[in-house]
Amino acid sequence: MARQIITTQVAILGAGPAGLMLSHLLAKAGIESTVIEIRSRQEISETVRAGILEHGTVNMLVEGGVSDRVLREGDRHDGIELRFNGESHRIDFKELVGESVWLYPQTDVFMDLAARREADGGDVRYSVTDTTIHDIEDKPKVWFTDADGIEFELQADFIAGADGSRSHCRFQIPEAHRKWYFHEYPFAWFGILAEAPRSSDELIYANSENGFALISQRTETVQWMYFQCDPKENVADWNDERIWAEFRSRVNGNGFELKEGPVIDKMVLPFRSFVHTPMRHGKLFLAGDAAHTVPPTGAKGLNLAIHDVKVLFEGLDSYYNSGSTALLDSYSDRALDRVWKAQQFSYWMTTMLHTPADAGDFARARQLGELKSVVSSRHGQAYLAEAYTGWPSAYIPVPPAPGGPPHPASRRRA
Repeated sequence: MARQIITTQVAILGAGPAGLMLSHLLAKAGIESTVIEIRSRQEISETVRAGILEHGTVNMLVEGGVSDRVLREGDRHDGIELRFNGESHRIDFKELVGESVWLYPQTDVFMDLAARREADGGDVRYSVTDTTIHDIEDKPKVWFTDADGIEFELQADFIAGADGSRSHCRFQIPEAHRKWYFHEYPFAWFGILAEAPRSSDELIYANSENGFALISQRTETVQWMYFQCDPKENVADWNDERIWAEFRSRVNGNGFELKEGPVIDKMVLPFRSFVHTPMRHGKLFLAGDAAHTVPPTGAKGLNLAIHDVKVLFEGLDSYYNSGSTALLDSYSDRALDRVWKAQQFSYWMTTMLHTPADAGDFARARQLGELKSVVSSRHGQAYLAEAYTGWPSAYIPVPPAPGGPPHPASRRRA
């Protein structure tokens, strides 16, 4: 049986936050898209992931018409605490750079976007299989089988690969035309979800001679917490008492004590830095984890993905408005400029706060000197605050060519 043909302007692979945000922005501009995703909607919504949203990401959700739930149910944080030598030092984002971040799970971002695309009649197809990509340098098409076993050929002007860290799209770029950058870290995070009151109203990043710990929040009665561990650590070897003893050794002291409770979930989260360059080949564009991953210390992963989408949308909007390919041609460079800034910030936060297993006296003393340099300097604090809350991102409009004919790629198909 012949494949059924679907035509659209932008084919989007991946229905995580990046793919759905791109589809939403395109729809608002009158540009058609079809999103396909190998996971089910339920599977994605049940993948519990924490999240810190930069102010720019929050603005895109709220002002972009996705949802204002982040303002109603998320927690605005105006700073963080750096804790070392048993003492806490607050980095006041509002006072330093006039911005905040929001504690709002990535799972909720997905649910908001999925609900908006459904309400707007967006073409989002979950649980697809047998996905293959063809002709990315000429007339892009995607073959897939939907949840009912029907085979399709999706024909598009462009393909956006937002299919996550196990991306199929990135491998469509010929090896001779791509370069991968890796950095493996010698530690991971042991993460727990605990039934306990909040120990702090803001995140605590704790450095100690026993290793790093992060005290985060989720609700009034359930909290996220993490401590540095070996990537090969087995969660089955850790009971509640051992877990809490480890946290106490890294965070408690000088009058501060964690509020403890039953551990209801635990996991080991290895992390690395990865960048794929370029982020565009032919008519295929990569966005989010398909093109880069960062360690979670700097809270950049989801925010980078949303920024990629913003930059890609600007290029597509300009193309369908004016016929200009200038912003599409500069997409990779513009996106990578922020990606490398985020890689630097995430690497810096990670190495400043984590204690390598083989760290000697010099390394430990130097690390404390670095932390003291940051908290004792307004400029040092401001650098951290600006990077953590998100750098500005300028829109670069490209007007239609003077006197030129209307571009044949109209916004809406007849």
